[in-house]
Amino acid sequence: MFPREYRGVAFVVGLFLVVQLGALALVPEFVESGYQAVEDPENPTNSLVYILAILAMTGLMLAAFRYDLDQAIRLLIVGVSAWLSWYVFSALLSPLAAAVPAVAVGVALLVHPEWYVIDAAGVLMGAGAAGLFGISFGLLPALLLLSLLAVYDAVSVYGTEHMLSLAEGVMDLNIPVVLVIPLSLSYSLLDGEETEADEEGSTDSSGETGGGETDTDETGDEETDAEPAGADVSEPTAIEDRDAFFIGLGDAVIPAVLVASAATFSPAAALAVPLVGINLPALLAMAGSLAGLLVLMSWVIKGRPHAGLPLLNGGAIGGYLIGSLVAGVPLIEAVGLSGFL
Repeated sequence: MFPREYRGVAFVVGLFLVVQLGALALVPEFVESGYQAVEDPENPTNSLVYILAILAMTGLMLAAFRYDLDQAIRLLIVGVSAWLSWYVFSALLSPLAAAVPAVAVGVALLVHPEWYVIDAAGVLMGAGAAGLFGISFGLLPALLLLSLLAVYDAVSVYGTEHMLSLAEGVMDLNIPVVLVIPLSLSYSLLDGEETEADEEGSTDSSGETGGGETDTDETGDEETDAEPAGADVSEPTAIEDRDAFFIGLGDAVIPAVLVASAATFSPAAALAVPLVGINLPALLAMAGSLAGLLVLMSWVIKGRPHAGLPLLNGGAIGGYLIGSLVAGVPLIEAVGLSGFL
């Protein structure tokens, strides 16, 4: 039997794959339903607007935590979870019928936010968000988005260190801003909280910068190192000493945006893959992001800190460009510049 840390890595890869394949499966339905969020998906300023929205949301959340408005943030994220879940279910059901499971997702997050509920909601959110952004961001905007967020992630992890306060606030809320990766069959996120409450709520914060991952040791104490927007940083403690770790949902969503965008906007021929519409650029973008994830997880296992999106987005972009060239798409067209020349 594989050591539990490798089972954890396999679980992470599985969750990322479900988000990416889910986004690809949703793209045709989203396009047909007219869910494109912008009038001109080829406009590169769309990426800048989204980056500004992330910065504004980060500031809003930091202010909310400072003024003890944590539950308002929790309700907001739960509402967004139900809303994005509705988009996913509406691809299978009528809009009215889709509201029933979407509301159920929100209720489950409020009344029983165990790790499997958070992961299920996170996968629904991730696939829905990646699909929506994928059909709304053309190739150039998608490449700009991934590049800018990779830089932002690195700066927030290694430079400004402003994400630690945000991470500490978010991780206490049990919301699908993160994916929970249990390393033991007996792990319970809620039991860990009860243990902490019995011990007068003592929490050991690592003091390390960044995001996307929180480590829970076997005593139930949490060492927080997480960022909702997408960085993924490991603790110095080796992974075999933990019962669980957490990865930011953005780490799964952002590379999947390029996958969905490539499947939607790339002129490369479609591949004969059942249930999902995919071409070679999208397929290799998936492979590149998963390769970056495996490198990242190899560092996580060893307890080496690192920002996630530079690896994940870099792998997705590299795989996409290679796939485009192999598919015979000129580089200038692959990066979405042909319409500007």
